[in-house]
Amino acid sequence: MKRILLGDLEVSRIGLGTMGMSYAYTGAGTDDAESVRTIHRALDLGVTFLDTAEFYGPYTNEELVGRALKGRRDQVVLATKFGLVSHAGDGPWNLDSSPANIRVAVEGSLRRLGTDHIDLYYQHRVDPKVPIEETAGALAELVRQGKIRHIGLSEAGPETIRRAHAVHPVTAVQSEYSLWTRGLEERVLPVLRELGIGLVPFSPLGRGFLTGKIRSTDGFAEDDFRHGNPRFTGDNFRLNLRIADEVEAVAAEAGATPAQVALAWLLAQGDDVAPIPGTKRVGRVEENSAADGVRLTPGQIGRLSGLPPAAGDTHPESGLRMMER
Repeated sequence: MKRILLGDLEVSRIGLGTMGMSYAYTGAGTDDAESVRTIHRALDLGVTFLDTAEFYGPYTNEELVGRALKGRRDQVVLATKFGLVSHAGDGPWNLDSSPANIRVAVEGSLRRLGTDHIDLYYQHRVDPKVPIEETAGALAELVRQGKIRHIGLSEAGPETIRRAHAVHPVTAVQSEYSLWTRGLEERVLPVLRELGIGLVPFSPLGRGFLTGKIRSTDGFAEDDFRHGNPRFTGDNFRLNLRIADEVEAVAAEAGATPAQVALAWLLAQGDDVAPIPGTKRVGRVEENSAADGVRLTPGQIGRLSGLPPAAGDTHPESGLRMMER
């Protein structure tokens, strides 16, 4: 697995998102042993960049990752997130990026992950109640204390990124980015490149849609994030199948799987892009990691780049309100 730099942080070209092992998808939390095997297999394949958050579960995903990394912590660039859990009594789904909340959150994450430092600590969503300068200042203090090494933002807009970066260098911005979610290309990506900040695309496989394996939503559990998601319902779902079909056609030409093609397209967008496809299965992490070796032709990249926008929003209205673009 090749390595790249996010700012001055070296990571594997493809990372591993661990959320779905514990949260948000059908079957999450049902086979922790397989999830641990998946993390170990990722490390064996040279995947060094792991992503979690206190919100996933909440808390159970960090605990799982901590168990999986016992004895192997030094092989990993470990990223987690704060800010979607208020520790002052309001709990999950309550934005809180106040310095006091950050101090509580980081101690909990360190304990659950079984480590004395976090390599990359992201603000999970921008908190409009707290000036970003206060949040970045609190994170800078954690860097000085050695509890975190680098700071990041998730789903932040250009002005927030600039203001945070002026207080302390931002190493990476994590946002949804894939062949069917490209809204950051016009406004956010140029700012990242101007400032030397890396991009970490989450949901690079369109929450599984770009793999071509999802032809119906009948199998989604009611607590699956995609159940009722605008892109996975009604006419939107049927329209979006044409995107998956075109990815599958390019994959047949390239001698790769659709998932590998979707990841290879992202890798072709620049050497400052490190996607974190999520999975809880060993076979999938093997497939995704092999995308590092897939080379698409300029014509294939052009065909994929010219795909129509996906139909429907990425989140319900409540989720969209927490995102800057």
